Amino acid sequence: MSLFSEFKEFAARGNVVDLAVGVVIGASFGKIITSLVDQVVMPPIGLILGRVDFSNLEWVLTPENPATPAVEKVAIQYGAFLNTVIQFLIVAFVVFLVVKAINKLRRDQAADPAEETPTAPTTTEALLIEIRDELKARPLS
Repeated sequence: MSLFSEFKEFAARGNVVDLAVGVVIGASFGKIITSLVDQVVMPPIGLILGRVDFSNLEWVLTPENPATPAVEKVAIQYGAFLNTVIQFLIVAFVVFLVVKAINKLRRDQAADPAEETPTAPTTTEALLIEIRDELKARPLS
């Protein structure tokens, strides 16, 4: 089998396509969550805490020196880190809700009484059962 045909077989599998779709949707969802946190969630929190813009919160370790362009500011940007933590919590909560909904659907399907009742045997199965019972009833010679 050639390398190209093996790759084609690999790429055509349903799991690979599902994974690719999941990655694309996940990346888009990440952008939506980033926007939600940066432009919707954090501004009211900053307003409540005294007009603080979280994205600008930082601890400056070495200040920028305008006289020397070679010396750049070195800072720990904990505000951006807080935004990222909040984004993670939102994504984790949404994933939790999705998994919870899927698990509920699976439990509901497993508890469905229509699936638990056995169906009547087909005519072929009934005939085979009858033959089996006849063979069991015969004495061994």
